[in-house]
Amino acid sequence: MASDPGLIRFQKAGRATLSLMASVFTTLFIMHAAGFDDLTPAIVSGMAGMLGIMIVMDDAKKKKMLTTFLLGVSAMAGISAGSLLAGNAYYIDGAMLLLIFGSFYLTRFNVRYFSLCMIAFMTLYFSSILQLENSQLPLFYIGIWVGVAYAFLFNFMLFQNTAKNLQRSIRSFHIQSNLTFNLLIQGMQDKELSLQRKKELQKNVLKLREYAITVSEYINEEDVRKLWPGLTPPQLRLYVFDTGMLIETLTDSIHSLKRADALEIDELRRLLIWVIQSLRDAEVLAHHYEEQNLQEAELAVQALRLLIMDLFNRDAQPAGWLFLIRRIESIANHVIEGAATIQQALHSTKLMKQEDYPPIKESEENLDEKNAEDEEKSLRPSTKKAFQALVAGALSIIVGQIISPAQPYWVLLTAYIVLLGTESIGRIYTKGFQRSVGTIIGAVIGFTLARIVSGHSVLEVTLIFLVVFFAFYLFEVSYTLMSMFITMLVAFLYDLLLGGISFSLISARVIDTIAGAVIAFGVSTFVFPKKTKDKVAEAFSDFLTDLKPYVTEYVRGFREDVNVKDLSGNAFKLEQKLQTIKTEAQSLTQKPGSPRHSDVIKWVTMFGAISYYARHLVASSYRKGFDYPEELVDVFKRIEEKLDLNIDTLMELLKGNGEGTLVYSLDEEREQIERLAPSRKQSQRDLIHHLYYVWRINKTLVELGEEFGAGKEQ
Repeated sequence: MASDPGLIRFQKAGRATLSLMASVFTTLFIMHAAGFDDLTPAIVSGMAGMLGIMIVMDDAKKKKMLTTFLLGVSAMAGISAGSLLAGNAYYIDGAMLLLIFGSFYLTRFNVRYFSLCMIAFMTLYFSSILQLENSQLPLFYIGIWVGVAYAFLFNFMLFQNTAKNLQRSIRSFHIQSNLTFNLLIQGMQDKELSLQRKKELQKNVLKLREYAITVSEYINEEDVRKLWPGLTPPQLRLYVFDTGMLIETLTDSIHSLKRADALEIDELRRLLIWVIQSLRDAEVLAHHYEEQNLQEAELAVQALRLLIMDLFNRDAQPAGWLFLIRRIESIANHVIEGAATIQQALHSTKLMKQEDYPPIKESEENLDEKNAEDEEKSLRPSTKKAFQALVAGALSIIVGQIISPAQPYWVLLTAYIVLLGTESIGRIYTKGFQRSVGTIIGAVIGFTLARIVSGHSVLEVTLIFLVVFFAFYLFEVSYTLMSMFITMLVAFLYDLLLGGISFSLISARVIDTIAGAVIAFGVSTFVFPKKTKDKVAEAFSDFLTDLKPYVTEYVRGFREDVNVKDLSGNAFKLEQKLQTIKTEAQSLTQKPGSPRHSDVIKWVTMFGAISYYARHLVASSYRKGFDYPEELVDVFKRIEEKLDLNIDTLMELLKGNGEGTLVYSLDEEREQIERLAPSRKQSQRDLIHHLYYVWRINKTLVELGEEFGAGKEQ
């Protein structure tokens, strides 16, 4: 079995839990050796060790190391401020509001400030609850630095080998690929493709796509060079992309081939199975290079190509399904070419030089400058979020004092967490609702378990470590489940620290959580509101921004020397942007009765279709060597211009600025190319075949333009 894509989550949650455990036990040992029995320094130490793993988000190792060290300084400041200001609730309130505001506002300068403000807020919150004396502070300082030291140890010394993650993810990708190849072979051998087999294939293809995206995120020059000297990141990324697209194309095609009875042709079925088996058995990334590894696959694809040529030369050509076979042959050939290049590179002594990597395109640099100029004209998102948090924080403190004067800051903590990582009203509503539901469920389970294990400290501490692990492991899977485990953690901590837990105590936390979520939602609705449809529109625009150079570069490749292989990395980015669209649109697509429901679902589906067509553009294309009449050069230029204009028009329409604009079809250009392009007998490269998905992409762009209010060129 291929390893779970959640292995990354498992490792991060495991590091956080191990850091928490080591920090707590080490601090307890130090406290015991010094003659102190206080448990609270160990709790703060564990919090520092855990947050040192989870909230350090810098983009470089040295920056992460510096931030981890500064977390200790910030935590000390938070503990000290909480102790110093404990006698005056207004000062505590002001300090908390300042830290909440700063955690959002200062991210415009560096993401590090969010981490520093967050740990300062948590330690200030903890210190204000405990009402610490100055004489107790040294014990807490020791605990903080023990936690920071363990976070540093687990992050940068014991679990720093990212090359292993890449190697493991590549291995999982290969295993999942071979599992899916086996299912495809079985599907081809079956007389009829059952519904269960179809579902099984689709499930495995979706899983393979997830594996491919995971691999692409791990690919970097340093790790690739360490694992496979001579290989370059673009070569590895292209191989992963082509392999995934071959399997996706085979899965999509097998249904159509079965329906058309094409697989009843014994020779065709035999050759397709031969291609799949030979690719499955090839050891592409093996360090012991053997030429016969790919020879079988090459022979199989050549035989399939000869059969296609024979079918083309017949008087009665098969209708429809021959196109599918040609696509399979084309992508399989790319996989073999990429695999051969990889094996040759693995045994080459020449390492890639920096100048071999493609520089940042001028269009991307201009885009970055344009985005910076747009941000200067209006308040930055971080500034808007900071003011939202400030207002929500002030309201939370007031409400907390009214409904829960003994613990007034729990409402504030909830509002702060709900606002983290969310922008649109819909996302904040969804997150607040999920947190409230998770808190209610966690309160019931946590209260029950805490009462059962009360008095058994070892068991209770063990359960604390378990719920922390599951909270972090499930964070990206289900925010509701994460909230449930966090509430269970609170129940256990209350029982340990307060010597018992009552129903009124845990129910008060539930009420506080719901109040905090409601406040966060209310503030996001009235203070610099970002409507969900506006955020979805931004996600659409981000997708189109990446699509534009992708599709225009592809078309330019027919008349200029463009390295189409490099576009495979952009295809992975489009897939990630599509996932962002689905996430942002979630609150709209889950409301069947809302006016926008059917429209948003339709638009998301159409963007999904564009992503599908775009991936197939690169997967099915030959890289060079197209022959066509000179008069088609201007046709290709017009195709580029129209695609460019249509994408720009869509982006303007999404901003509300494109009223009265037109979108342009490519019907005329398609007719000219299909009339003038050389036939398959006249040219080795089939021009019509490689433009098929360009027409599909533009047709979808035109339909989207009309949906958003543009007119269509007649």
